[in-house]
Amino acid sequence: MTVTTRAENVGIRAIDVYFPSRYVDQTELEQHDGVSAGKYTIGLGQSKMAFCDDREDISSACMTAVQNFMEKYNVSYSDIGRLEVGTETIIDKSKSTKTVLMKLFEESGNFNVEGIDTTNACYGGTSALFNACQWVDSSAWDGRLALVVAGDIAVYSKGAARPSGGMGIACILVGPNAPLALEFPLRGTFMEHIYDFYKPDMSSEFPTVDGPLSVTSYVRAVDHAYAAYLEKLEKIEGIANPSLSDLDYVVFHSPYTKQVVKGFARLAYNDFMRSPESAQFADVQQFKDVGREESYTNKVLEKAFINVSKGMFAQKTEPTLLAARNIGNMYTGSVFFGLASLLSQASFDQLDGKRIALFSYGSGCAASVYSFRVRADTSAIAQTIDLSTRLDSRSKVSPAEFEAIMDLREKTHNALEYEPTGSVDTLFPGTFYLQKVDSMWRRAYGRTPLN
Repeated sequence: MTVTTRAENVGIRAIDVYFPSRYVDQTELEQHDGVSAGKYTIGLGQSKMAFCDDREDISSACMTAVQNFMEKYNVSYSDIGRLEVGTETIIDKSKSTKTVLMKLFEESGNFNVEGIDTTNACYGGTSALFNACQWVDSSAWDGRLALVVAGDIAVYSKGAARPSGGMGIACILVGPNAPLALEFPLRGTFMEHIYDFYKPDMSSEFPTVDGPLSVTSYVRAVDHAYAAYLEKLEKIEGIANPSLSDLDYVVFHSPYTKQVVKGFARLAYNDFMRSPESAQFADVQQFKDVGREESYTNKVLEKAFINVSKGMFAQKTEPTLLAARNIGNMYTGSVFFGLASLLSQASFDQLDGKRIALFSYGSGCAASVYSFRVRADTSAIAQTIDLSTRLDSRSKVSPAEFEAIMDLREKTHNALEYEPTGSVDTLFPGTFYLQKVDSMWRRAYGRTPLN
């Protein structure tokens, strides 16, 4: 019997992201929707929103992400021992997206691949990542690598929520000796039962959303997960009274980037509550006696801590928002697009040896704060992702055409014996697309040429 040596520095060895070739400009969408200027661009903090028509579904998008990743990084399918998908975009209540991805493994002859779909709103990708890292870190590990696929097609019905949509898939290679080593067991988790965002209607892609409750739930989750993480830092790392100063970068799940600004300010508020006499909080002493529950809806307090934390936010979190601002919400993939943005925006000299903390939130709710330590050069990953260039290569679509495409998706959701009408010519090279749905709901896919 072969004994596998215990893995060290388990974490993310490589990452790539997929997003559609078309977007709608949020300023133009404001004008089209007849809302006040800045409602989407300033109020939500969004610039552009990616979307797809009836040619792409969650399976095709995940196939695109995985195949492109394997080709870019020259990874063999035979080297993968675990594949787990985190998504809430469901086109089948039984058959997992992971099983569709096994089509890509056929040529390699590798069918011995553990893992399955993991689902809970925007948190499923984080849970899939934990599972993959813990597999490599365990006695069950067989020496091969793991793939984590996380992402969604985020669409909303017409109205105030639609501009907070988006679409994107992250593909992550997990293994030992990783440039981004997961800091076991530095993790704080918070979970509770709440109806803030959920999808009970199987006949629709659209969620049921309680907007104000969702914002409050996000902030509450920040409080509890961050406190649990700091407790681990104190006990395991021996750091006395840990705070934001012990985190070099902080990546957030981003439903829209203005929420990330508020989330970061909440970290500062928590530091204030732990050490109210600290000099950095001299200007917010009036909030010392505000109750925590009251603080969740106190807009004056919120604005004060946004101002107090502005400098730290610019340094620790602003570099993580490139994708979120220009693509929109990717649900389970969102926090990993933030990580990809950071790797693209910060040089290895800036990242070397640094701690990158992530806050992952999924409605319902599930949340965790966890961290990676940069252990090796990230330059090749940044070059491979090539995020800014790829974002700039997309095509802009008018709000009227975007609206027509959203109507098409709504009308054809769960269609039977259906052939999509969207043009394949608009897709990026190497994109998988839906060819047809037959009389038994079986889906057939093709791929656009690479050149």
